[in-house]
Amino acid sequence: MAVLPIEKMRELERRYSEIEARMAAGPDSDVYVKLASEYAELGPVVAKIREYEKATAELEDLDTLLADKATDREMREMAELDYPDVRDRIEALAADMQIMLLPKDAADEKSAILEIRAGTGGSEAALFAGDLFRMYERYAADHNWKVEVLSASEGEAGGFKEIIATISGRGVFSRLKFESGVHRVQRVPETESGGRIHTSAATVAVLPEAEDIDIEVRNEDIRIDTMRSSGAGGQHVNTTDSAVRITHLPTGIVVTSSEKSQHQNRAKAMQVLKARLYDMERQRADQERSASRKSQVGSGDRSERIRTYNFPQGRVTDHRINLTLYKLDRMMIGEIDEVVDALIADYQAGQLASLSEAN
Repeated sequence: MAVLPIEKMRELERRYSEIEARMAAGPDSDVYVKLASEYAELGPVVAKIREYEKATAELEDLDTLLADKATDREMREMAELDYPDVRDRIEALAADMQIMLLPKDAADEKSAILEIRAGTGGSEAALFAGDLFRMYERYAADHNWKVEVLSASEGEAGGFKEIIATISGRGVFSRLKFESGVHRVQRVPETESGGRIHTSAATVAVLPEAEDIDIEVRNEDIRIDTMRSSGAGGQHVNTTDSAVRITHLPTGIVVTSSEKSQHQNRAKAMQVLKARLYDMERQRADQERSASRKSQVGSGDRSERIRTYNFPQGRVTDHRINLTLYKLDRMMIGEIDEVVDALIADYQAGQLASLSEAN
């Protein structure tokens, strides 16, 4: 049976009861909002803890009945019948709680910035980048998340050479963070008369959206240039004389935005810059914490090939967890939960293994 941190469970219950009492005393503006958020987050964990405690108490009662020689035959038979079910329920609850009590990624509940860039493959790569963007757009719609394009450079034959967007909602980063890496496509381009399969690629980066408390950008560390935007135009591109390019001098990171107003562009470019700086800081901290081991779902290296989309066979393969699904058509319309859930489960299995090794 899973070994559970009993003291941590009791502390969570105490904290939950404390928040409940403070909230019952009446709203207190910002403090109340923060308490309500923590209360909602703790709710499912505490409910599971209480269910576990109730089941273990039930098992103790059954043990007492079975150990008591005075227990009559009918009661003993009922206890013996109930015992395996209660024990199995406790094991299932303990396994669930092990996952729920794993160390949380502080960025998991955040919104995210999605960056997709066409890689090798020319026009076909740009078309594939467009397909990937629509896949994530539909996935976001299914989860009631809001998508806003920050900047885009369209491909000559369609799709995107590069597109950057925010995906806003609770828990976006936790669901999409394992999408970062190189996505490879194998298919016959429409312009291919000989029916030959071409291979091309696009790079995806998913960054947690940074808040002011996460990262501070000093004015003396940035250079802001304005310029005329360029591109193929279309639905996501607005030609303007007010495009903004922000260069972060200490790191050399360059971000551009080409929306309708210079004010808008500056705000959006700063949003992306903060996310990239926050991501750099997170990766540095992760490397320091786990210098001796590599995450089971990949190193986080954006150059790592993570997934292949084979259109002739209708097949998707995630190379990190050796998962192959023959439902490419469903994936491309945003039904990617099966892959996302498998990646999260694999990551959690790695965390549990690491905790076991540490203990």
